Amino acid sequence: MALAIAAVFAHGAAVAQSAPAAADSASATVVVTGTRVANRTALDTAAPIDIISAESLKNSGSTEVGQALSVALPSLNFPRPGLTDGTDTVRPATLRGLAPDQTLVLVNSKRRHSSALVNVNGTIGRGSSAVDMNSIPTAIIRNIEVLRDGASAQYGSDAIAGVVNIRLRSDRTGGEAAVTYGARITEYDIVGDAAPAGANYPGAPASRKRTDGQTTTVSGWKGLPWGESGFVTIAAEYKDQAHTERSGYDVRAAYAKVNGAFDPREATFNRFDTWYGEPEMKQTTLFANAANPLGGGLKLYGWASFQNRDAKSAANIRRAVQDQNITSIYPNGFVPYIEPRVRDYAFTGGFTMPLGDWDFDASLGYGKNDMQFDITNTLNRSIGPTSKTAFYAGGFAYDQLVLNVSAVRGYPVAGLSSPLNVAIGAEVRREGYKLEAGEPDSYRDGKALLANGQPTAPGTQGFPGFRPADASDTSRHASSVFADFEANITPALLTSFAVRGEKYSDFGNSLAGKLAARYDFAPSFSLRGSVQNGFRAPSPQQQNFSATSTIFINGVPFDLTTFRPNDPIAVALGAKPLDAEKSVNMSLGAVMRFDKMSLTVDAYRIKMRDRIVLSENLIESSVPGIGAYLKAQGFPTSGGGRFFINGVNTTTDGVDVVFNAPFAAAEAGRFDLTLAANFNRTEVTKLPSSGTLTGFNPAPVLFGRVNTITFEKGTPKNKLSANLGWKLGQFGATLRATRYGEVVSPGTTPALDLTLAAKTLVDLEGRYALTPKTTIALGADNLFDVYPTANPLALNTTGAALFSNYAPFGRSGRFVYARLNQAF
Repeated sequence: MALAIAAVFAHGAAVAQSAPAAADSASATVVVTGTRVANRTALDTAAPIDIISAESLKNSGSTEVGQALSVALPSLNFPRPGLTDGTDTVRPATLRGLAPDQTLVLVNSKRRHSSALVNVNGTIGRGSSAVDMNSIPTAIIRNIEVLRDGASAQYGSDAIAGVVNIRLRSDRTGGEAAVTYGARITEYDIVGDAAPAGANYPGAPASRKRTDGQTTTVSGWKGLPWGESGFVTIAAEYKDQAHTERSGYDVRAAYAKVNGAFDPREATFNRFDTWYGEPEMKQTTLFANAANPLGGGLKLYGWASFQNRDAKSAANIRRAVQDQNITSIYPNGFVPYIEPRVRDYAFTGGFTMPLGDWDFDASLGYGKNDMQFDITNTLNRSIGPTSKTAFYAGGFAYDQLVLNVSAVRGYPVAGLSSPLNVAIGAEVRREGYKLEAGEPDSYRDGKALLANGQPTAPGTQGFPGFRPADASDTSRHASSVFADFEANITPALLTSFAVRGEKYSDFGNSLAGKLAARYDFAPSFSLRGSVQNGFRAPSPQQQNFSATSTIFINGVPFDLTTFRPNDPIAVALGAKPLDAEKSVNMSLGAVMRFDKMSLTVDAYRIKMRDRIVLSENLIESSVPGIGAYLKAQGFPTSGGGRFFINGVNTTTDGVDVVFNAPFAAAEAGRFDLTLAANFNRTEVTKLPSSGTLTGFNPAPVLFGRVNTITFEKGTPKNKLSANLGWKLGQFGATLRATRYGEVVSPGTTPALDLTLAAKTLVDLEGRYALTPKTTIALGADNLFDVYPTANPLALNTTGAALFSNYAPFGRSGRFVYARLNQAF
């Protein structure tokens, strides 16, 4: 079939255009991701690469890199969970339905450090710790290249799903400032979509109008000269975001009864009592990128960044009537506030120079992400009425130091149609992870009893502090060498081969290889494909994260812990030393060009084994007798827990389709149309089992149906997008439509699974140039105020949690904004 298609395209030069796409289109932009050959364009590579321009990032209501990528790339999703502790603040992105930490993020082709946060909540990306792409301001970005293909052999660990390479501005003149203000102006129904017609929560209104989430973003960049031909480009951004609140109607009694009758305050209590939505946030980011040629081919380069992010989200309400409350402190109950303080900074410096026929590059980079937690508007119930209401709960930090050297040259080889491009290199990386305990009152047991004489769990409500036993300060190092070869065997046949070996101090070695090829049947038609094996090393966060809380079983306290995999109790429960995740990636695609239009279709299969997952809670309620088992093993105070473990195998199949058509329509202006689609399916083919927990009936489950369904159906099985840009004189506009396919929000039983229906969101922005350097814009993201399928009554018995965290586009509704851009 490929040969037949090629023959059709090769025949009749009247419809086939040999020239590449227009020079101003993204498809003609030279790329550096996925290839080490100079002057390779996006449509000439052996693997699919998307390019998101700075203009596309700018013409959007959101200033978040993760959100901008999610609307530009159908294969990338950026869910927006709520009530998930730190994950509200540092949100993970997923590519091709895989985990957030299975996509490698680069800045100027150098590895970016990851967040210190490991997601241990029941949301997309559970168990992963990924790069916080929102730590990079859009003002400093020249473009973003996204390689939709495995690349472990080229770049090392984490590049199983693909690579996101953020390329920074390199201007020595010019600049631009922007001020954006927007708010959520929305209305949502207070009834589950699956409820019978007319059904509602008792006493609730049919719908609720909200204006919240007010966001002000001030950003800018400036290019400065450095010497005769060098540059220093600086950028800054300040963001002030109010929280959004999409609570359902809480039908529960808020107060204790008075003489058997309802407390009169029930009539005035705010039933929309759950702070469920976007977090409150104040964020300041600074970034600089610089380079200077010093003569003789020597060039110095470097970049540095700093971000300070103070966020505020919430846990579920503790009503006045609940045991977790002390009415003398909070007569009307309280909503615990979780306030992460994130400090993120990085620096990379290096030089390039010729060494004989080689182009040599050496760099040293350091990055650190530090996340500390303050818990306010809360209490430690076990301390009693003397409890404080604000606590430091501890935190964690991850840092990375990377030394990288590489050299590239072309070798003329007889019989080849191009020089053989050879790249060799080595990398040494040190990673550190530190977990710090909170203040004693954030976790200690004050021994105060409930009114019925029963003990209560110690620690701050909403987020118990980390304990001294959880604290750690560890590091590891990894070293790698790689070689990369690329050449045209014939004028039509491009081939490349890469191999990389890595050695880690904490788990062992990995070897990855990749073979890719591309055949140009005609200037207008090409086939491309690759086969490779990949890997992802277990992160220091997965190796060393620990957190402990206390539960009571028949009045006896037991510690419930997320254990390190090497903890003796975790070993008794079936934990083993973590090994690398391994993958085999295969892809086959076609590239078609018609004049200035282009169409790419790429199919892929990603088979993974030994995926690292967070196990289920192995506690008395799920594994009866586990307490007695642990006591017999010598752990009398442990009530069980969970831990990270290898053992899940998956197969992911999918297809990416991208069509681009820039065209001019005479007096109607200039248009740029992009249509894209992703169809994706993941199947779990193997589950882990415990070799130590024998004799239990039923047998303990290490990875249950909820997490299995999350892997298989937790991200859209298809996603379609249409993006139309228009410009005519002083006027411009952008119209986007994104259709998210079905998602399943899993319940504890099959009867409680909820299918979130496919939804289409439309974004619209209009622009007008007041002067050649001053532009105003008005727009709306989610113009038609679309919400995900709401939870039915059976899944929201309290009325408070109206929407599932599995919704791929969140649940905050319409965002209306205005923006002023001033170039200088």
